[in-house]
Amino acid sequence: MIAQIKPAQSASVGATHAVFIQRSILHSVRNTEALIMAIMLPIMLMLLFTYVFGGALDPGGNYVNYVVPGIILLCAGFGSSSAAVDVAGDMTNGIIDRFRTMPIRSMSVIVGHVIASLARNLVATAVVFGLALLVGFRPSAGFVEWLAAVGVITLFILAITWLYAAIGLVAGSPSAASGYGFALLFLPYLSSAFVPTHTMPAWLRGVADNQPITPIIETIRGLLTGSPIHDSAYWAVGWCALILAGSYLWASWSFHRKAGRR
Repeated sequence: MIAQIKPAQSASVGATHAVFIQRSILHSVRNTEALIMAIMLPIMLMLLFTYVFGGALDPGGNYVNYVVPGIILLCAGFGSSSAAVDVAGDMTNGIIDRFRTMPIRSMSVIVGHVIASLARNLVATAVVFGLALLVGFRPSAGFVEWLAAVGVITLFILAITWLYAAIGLVAGSPSAASGYGFALLFLPYLSSAFVPTHTMPAWLRGVADNQPITPIIETIRGLLTGSPIHDSAYWAVGWCALILAGSYLWASWSFHRKAGRR
């Protein structure tokens, strides 16, 4: 009598996600150059805008309180852009084909990159906040406002990271993914991140006021410094939710189309 061989059971979703999150975090720790750059670039920009441009933009010396929320989002965008490169690398180096032969949910490799990027960016954000306090940033937020600000920042990082992951899935190579992702880094410059939108030409002001970054920055700025938020919070959460949902669906569809498996 020939014994029947039972097919291997698929690993649970939680276990698979945990393995790929650990894998991506280990890759992040080993890639020290990318980790250092994700922290150093926002720091250099903060010092540049605070000490070089700050005196001209706000002679009263309060420009650092205005610019920190913009630097935070720029930091998040730059750090998240590496997710596009990492995902594109996995999609082009053949490792996805190896994962497809295993009884696992291969989509978890993308989840791993996203969660590892989120953790890396939250650490970088904390470092930037620490430096901001050293150069004169003086938030007036209480515990609830800090909690809300961290929540908005986390939601934005998660949304933008999924967007970069989707870009990495459709890019033909890691270098192409890097180029596509770099284009998104200009959005904070076309917002209220560094100057109020009312100082811009009318045609540019319309773009700045109606793109996703401006309400997110105004919400974070209002929560941390007490400036008026108005309806920015609703727009900020709405934009983040829309980007997150759209990016996840785009990434899922692109992955299934390329990998041919769940």
